[in-house]
Amino acid sequence: MNGAQAVAACLKEQGVTTVFGYPGGMILPLYDAFYDDKDIHQVLVTHEQNAAHAADGYARATGKVGVCIATSGPGATNLVTGIATAFMDSIPIVAITGQVDTTLLGKDAFQETDILDVTMPITKHNYKVKEARQLVPTIREAFKLARKGRPGPVLIDVPRDLFFADVEFTALEPEAKRGGEPDADFLICAAEAAEEIARAKQPVVIVGGGVISAGASAEVTAFVEKFHLPVVHTLMGLGAIPSSHPQSLGFAGMHGEKAANHAIAAADLVVAIGSRFGDRQTGNLKKYTQDTKFIHIDIDPAEIDKNVRNTLGLAGDMKKILALIMRHEPGGELTDWWTQIRKWKESYEYDYHLNRLTVPWAMHQIAVSTRGKKYAYATDVGQHQMWAALHLRVEEPRTWLTSGGLGTMGFGLPAAMGAQLAYGDTRRVIHVAGDGGIKMTGNEYYTIARLQLPIISLIVNNTSLGMIRQLQKVMYKERYIACEFDYPMDYAAYAGSFGIEAESVSTQEEFAEALQRALEDKEHPRVIVLNVWRSFVEPMIKGGARIDEFVEFK
Repeated sequence: MNGAQAVAACLKEQGVTTVFGYPGGMILPLYDAFYDDKDIHQVLVTHEQNAAHAADGYARATGKVGVCIATSGPGATNLVTGIATAFMDSIPIVAITGQVDTTLLGKDAFQETDILDVTMPITKHNYKVKEARQLVPTIREAFKLARKGRPGPVLIDVPRDLFFADVEFTALEPEAKRGGEPDADFLICAAEAAEEIARAKQPVVIVGGGVISAGASAEVTAFVEKFHLPVVHTLMGLGAIPSSHPQSLGFAGMHGEKAANHAIAAADLVVAIGSRFGDRQTGNLKKYTQDTKFIHIDIDPAEIDKNVRNTLGLAGDMKKILALIMRHEPGGELTDWWTQIRKWKESYEYDYHLNRLTVPWAMHQIAVSTRGKKYAYATDVGQHQMWAALHLRVEEPRTWLTSGGLGTMGFGLPAAMGAQLAYGDTRRVIHVAGDGGIKMTGNEYYTIARLQLPIISLIVNNTSLGMIRQLQKVMYKERYIACEFDYPMDYAAYAGSFGIEAESVSTQEEFAEALQRALEDKEHPRVIVLNVWRSFVEPMIKGGARIDEFVEFK
């Protein structure tokens, strides 16, 4: 077969059924191969960045490797933001880019860009295939690497002439699975971890996105239940343990729930599982670590001691590590600690009894309306993202899709599209975006409408870049600049121009009715525009402060 056919065969061999992309001259031979191969659904997006985000959303929803493709030059460079988003959040994607013919490399040919050097810092690895015989083994290796250990994006750059070259394709032999007993050092470390937990008077477990990547939600839940430990979630860890779990204190960090942040601040032992101690999670590191011991469990050895010096670090397979710790019995008496935690939870419980439409109130209505049903949530980045994290209730892994590490505005809509294609009719996606982010990638409503994906999309219209405005209030003495969208835009008409049913609401009653109509319409996309007052996300940690020291908004 030729190189393009071999690439398509490799994709099928890796279990790929859906790819997201945008054609161009140098990648067109691969699209021509897709013409004859109906097993691969190629989704034509409206911009290459959205192809990367959609592949990312597909991967987050399934745990499989997402695939995006683009042509050389601007096509490849347009993937960069989406690749970086996946890299920061450890999401497995493979990006295949076309390149100018091998005879033209290095000659500044039309649309030639050295995409390897561009993407080197934001990929686990990248490849430029220079010989046809390298094509099949490179693709296989790329998929293996994207999945292995800490997942992440891999890029393969393929010169156009290699797509036409003759390629030998032999079916891949399955690899034998390795087993065996853990080594002695791991047994000792697990025993030390169990002893530290037994000695602790005020322990807290932090679950991060690594728990979801590892598929270890059941194991982590069993661990915290056996040792009766309170649990907080990072932004990426939402859904790792059900929000309704009685030991869950909710989302923690810069805008985290006060009970969760108070518990971390008062803890004498923090057990972090699949979390990298990012700055938005810790606040002031010196104050965060003061008088606290740490146990850090992570697949990536580079994360151990990177941001927080630990009493004990265990790098490796999370499920195996937890199984070793679970061989031990719980020890300490935590009654007083749980009494204090319950007081915090009761004291800081949010009051949803309001007389006007707010985003927290709307998120709570969604949580109530979707309770016990098969929904997933995809967000953009900004104030609405924090309100969604605080007030939605995420009950299952791989149903919370958000850009955590890079904080990419515009991520939400194409990621929701990729996830909805992954879920099919088994689960429906509710997407939440701000009026800022929707201006960046809202053109993907075209693809959503064309494919009739039943996404419910909420646009929070506060006529501003809300998080920028909030930072300017707290840090820049309310010197508001470049943060307000005073020129009016009809977002419902915008969505309607793509043929999507859209409603604009300004009251609680209007929102409740629009939401009910959207939930009942299971066949088509719907858009609801929330016209709300400009306000601020609470809680918010003070700059340079401890994690339980909050800004007071007046």
